[in-house]
Amino acid sequence: MNISISKQQLAVLPPAHFKGSIIVIDTPSEVESAVTQLREADLIGFDTETRPSFKKGQTYNVALLQLASKDTCFLFRLNKIGMPEALKALLEDASKTKIGLSIHDDFRNLRKTYDFEPGGFVELQNFVTRWNIIDKSLSKLYGILFGERLSKSQRLSNWEAEQLAESQQHYAALDALACIQIYRYLNEGNFDPDSSPYHAEPES
Repeated sequence: MNISISKQQLAVLPPAHFKGSIIVIDTPSEVESAVTQLREADLIGFDTETRPSFKKGQTYNVALLQLASKDTCFLFRLNKIGMPEALKALLEDASKTKIGLSIHDDFRNLRKTYDFEPGGFVELQNFVTRWNIIDKSLSKLYGILFGERLSKSQRLSNWEAEQLAESQQHYAALDALACIQIYRYLNEGNFDPDSSPYHAEPES
């Protein structure tokens, strides 16, 4: 039996909230300490944000890179600091497990500006299929497993703003942390597909 949650079911779930620490990295001098702390984590959640374009043909480079441990998310403002060597080395380190969703889209966008070879990444869209989960979006995966809804209200906000609003920070941090939570929850055997209330209707 395939597992899937509808938009209507997702919409009525209570909102999820980020409960950890958020550290914004907007100067190169802060990078080394942040990377050192992240290297101590057993898993690292990964996501990026890009300023949206509302004009045809206009595009922007990735503005924000989120890397999270189980209780802290570092928001690297790439539009201000670029990609320092310590950060690049972490992204390329195959010995550090990093969890993300639609990571090849993130890689493609990052490579427009930076030359790096990602290593140690797990794609959640592939990982969840062994539990018969057919949904691909982060918000739907989170809803199925935790019964909460990830807000998308900040997705189209300006990620190149001089200062990131608190709402932007929490949105970005929760997306990265959610990747770890989903991976760990499934990997530790906490999800039983047979008992899930979200069974996809069989095709007729």
